[in-house]
Amino acid sequence: MFVEKVVLNASPLILLCNSELAFILPQLFREIVVPEAVWQEIMVNSHGDKAAQLLPTMDWLTKVSVISLPEVMTWDLGAGETEVLSFAIKHRLYAPILDDMLAKKCAKALNLQTIGTGTLLILAKEHGLIPSVEQSLRKLQDVGLWISEPVIQLLKNKAGE
Repeated sequence: MFVEKVVLNASPLILLCNSELAFILPQLFREIVVPEAVWQEIMVNSHGDKAAQLLPTMDWLTKVSVISLPEVMTWDLGAGETEVLSFAIKHRLYAPILDDMLAKKCAKALNLQTIGTGTLLILAKEHGLIPSVEQSLRKLQDVGLWISEPVIQLLKNKAGE
């Protein structure tokens, strides 16, 4: 999968920031956008986490205004997921980065190919940005990612670990 442009949802960005792995994003993608609803979710519900502190300093991120599309709104997703998918529908060169299962089902129904946090780590390892997918997944677990051991093993295998 070759992707140059992405639109980010809150949870992957928060997890990457809080685990000190956000540096991989601008090294993997040429353009990275965050819808206003995602920006607000991170900044308003921050509780002082690293993502809220780092977000305003990330000059490689562009905040975008998005009008939510009815075909996404019918899925009753969160505001962030709705704007991420609405943006990706209008701008087909941007791949949505999200982990929410219902949002992924919506994306599939709307013919959008998504990228999850696990796939980001595989790409980062392929580009020599991280030494180990498993090690990075454990960092993400330490900051709140819920991921099962079978999924960790699957991602490790995909990364050739």
